[in-house]
Amino acid sequence: MIKAFENHEIWFVTGAQLLYGGDAVVQVDGHSSQMVDGMNASGILPIKVVYKGTANSSKEVADLMTAAESDTKCVGVITWMHTFSPAKMWIHGMQKLRKPLLHLHTQFNKEIPWDTMDMDFMNLNQSAHGDREYAHILSRMRKGRKTVVGHWQDPKTLEHIAVWQRVAAAWADSQDMRILRFGDQMNNVAVTDGDKVEAEMRFGYHVDYVPFSTVMTYFEKVEDKAVDELVEVYFKEYDHAPELEDKNTVEYKKVWNSAKAELTLRAVLEAYGAKAFTSNFDDLGDVNVEETGKGFDQIPGLASQRLMADGYGFGGEGDWKTAALVRTAWYMGQGLPKGSSFLEDYTIHFDGANSALLQAHMLEISPAIAAEKPKLEVHHLGIGVRKTPTARLVFTSKTGDGVAVTVVDMGNRFRLIVNEVNCIESKPLPKLPVASALWIPKPSFEVGAAAWMLAGGTHHTSFSYDLTTEYWEDYAELADIEMLVINDETTLSNFKKEMRVNEVYYMLNKALK
Repeated sequence: MIKAFENHEIWFVTGAQLLYGGDAVVQVDGHSSQMVDGMNASGILPIKVVYKGTANSSKEVADLMTAAESDTKCVGVITWMHTFSPAKMWIHGMQKLRKPLLHLHTQFNKEIPWDTMDMDFMNLNQSAHGDREYAHILSRMRKGRKTVVGHWQDPKTLEHIAVWQRVAAAWADSQDMRILRFGDQMNNVAVTDGDKVEAEMRFGYHVDYVPFSTVMTYFEKVEDKAVDELVEVYFKEYDHAPELEDKNTVEYKKVWNSAKAELTLRAVLEAYGAKAFTSNFDDLGDVNVEETGKGFDQIPGLASQRLMADGYGFGGEGDWKTAALVRTAWYMGQGLPKGSSFLEDYTIHFDGANSALLQAHMLEISPAIAAEKPKLEVHHLGIGVRKTPTARLVFTSKTGDGVAVTVVDMGNRFRLIVNEVNCIESKPLPKLPVASALWIPKPSFEVGAAAWMLAGGTHHTSFSYDLTTEYWEDYAELADIEMLVINDETTLSNFKKEMRVNEVYYMLNKALK
């Protein structure tokens, strides 16, 4: 089990009834306990499953779901109907449960015991019956859930459960996610903004503004010794030119100041209990910082890169929605090998079937997605109020498949857009020393880019190599928001039809409410 999720639990509740007698319930309980033990021992599930017994009446179901709601360690509930469980007894409990729900359609035995099966066996092993009865009432109640079908010992079944577990944990994490904005949206940009009140009701995000004058109170408390120690960490962890360690140079001073900025931002985030933040490269304190010392002397790119690698969400230019998704992608992907990051569409490489989008930013891309050991460098940055030499980690990303995700505010709903992409090897960028990735959106550059823009997608994304569309489908189900997927099966004609149907659905849904 991954240590990152050790404070989480998934509860397992088995549906039964007393019609078949107490001995049958004892068998149901024994089978369920054995199943949960086997699932935990599989090494596939990242979060421990805790067996909470059988539910045999409406009161027992309601009591279990009430307990699940109030238990802070419980981030989701798995239900399974071992035998026929009259589904009306689940109504009150399902009305109480707001945490993620997974309906597992399985059975204890893998195969039918053809030669020995009798009526007692049939009465006891009725998942094919009970799960349908239970699923009907969930559908009648419009209860969102994930349905996994397969034998409980099948690795494929457990892998689907593992995906949902990670999403359930990330959903719990988002319910108290505080996002700090150091500056507002920039330059009249629309797509990065949105309804913060609706976002708090829908996702749990709480978005706060922190003026840079407040940041400076933390900046002034950072001790030089702590900065010196962090600079030494930089030199140990990252490749760099030997002359960068020369304390008499401008370059060393820029690295030192970057370390002070990182310690400042960490202190602010910790003080506010925040999990994500946004920056504004036109709001960094006093413009005369070289004389006054009342501000950052450069964009805190290196700090943002390292904070992302440690799990803080980040969004550029005030993009709080992407900052939240970057945190969520990191949280889901803990313990997985390839990493996630904030990325921005920068420029296009037209090359026929290999046409691709270069992903970069001024500086802020997480080293978690680097193909090789990042290099610490200092270069002039000609943008924002600090056109000055600036420290950053330079690298190119890993190659391979991944998913780029964004959330946009469509006015009457939030829309989650997922594009499956293929990261390819990038050529060196000697005149653009920043971290970067190069990807071909699926199904092709032309279709993928067009679909993304037709959907109103942002130029910022939360990107992950480890996550798949299935993760985000589960996430959209929990948030009860629209989801559009762009993948190998996408055609523009069908994509447009889907958006038109969705528009009608959400307009009618709003009218009916």
